Amino acid sequence: MKVSALLTGRGNNTLKDKNVLPVLGRPLLYYPAMAARKCTIITDFYVSSDDDKILNAAAECGYQKIVRPAKLALPTAQHVDAIMHALSVMKEHGDEPDILVVLLANSGIIKTEWIEESINNLLDNPCLSASVPVLLEMDNHPYRAKRLREDGCLDTWLDFTGKSISTNRQDLPQNYFLCHNFWTLNLKNSIYSKSEGQQPWAFMGNDIKPIVVKESFDVHDEEDLRRTEQWLLEEGGFAIEKH
Repeated sequence: MKVSALLTGRGNNTLKDKNVLPVLGRPLLYYPAMAARKCTIITDFYVSSDDDKILNAAAECGYQKIVRPAKLALPTAQHVDAIMHALSVMKEHGDEPDILVVLLANSGIIKTEWIEESINNLLDNPCLSASVPVLLEMDNHPYRAKRLREDGCLDTWLDFTGKSISTNRQDLPQNYFLCHNFWTLNLKNSIYSKSEGQQPWAFMGNDIKPIVVKESFDVHDEEDLRRTEQWLLEEGGFAIEKH
């Protein structure tokens, strides 16, 4: 099966130019880009963005540029539409992958072995629709979540009528949150499938194999940049570059 990588990032962000801000002497997007480049299973590499700084920085990492239309780079734009646009451009270039690794340019919390594991999960089980990193999170469990009623009081999101729910987190079913560093898709069973996938990321399909990781976050502010540097030094094996 053919495996391609797509690095995605837009220029219109609250933290200006966050995807190319320096992290240990490299643009932030360097880390997801190179984690995928080190994966020998991936044969083709693309970057989708509306921003020249992102496109050029990714090109220096060996990624082919796909200029994203402005309407697909708005804060209200859906990620899946940018992915679909990129796939159409890739097809024009004769690249029709079976598996697509979607990399998010604003997260440096990524390892090559995670990407390899996700791809191998899909190769080993062609019935899967995706394989993605997740965090085990019991403190912010959906059984503990509350919504606001019209009368201004709190209520549960789920219907617990006739049930008794423990207040102890260790008694609750295991709860996972998707990471926002990369997603690996079996395109036939996900984006190209006629079956409805799981909301809100319906494009991932309905049979998603998790990869449980200890930590993951994406960059929203300068503190996140510092946290990313610390993680890379401790977990990514990077050293501070001297200029």
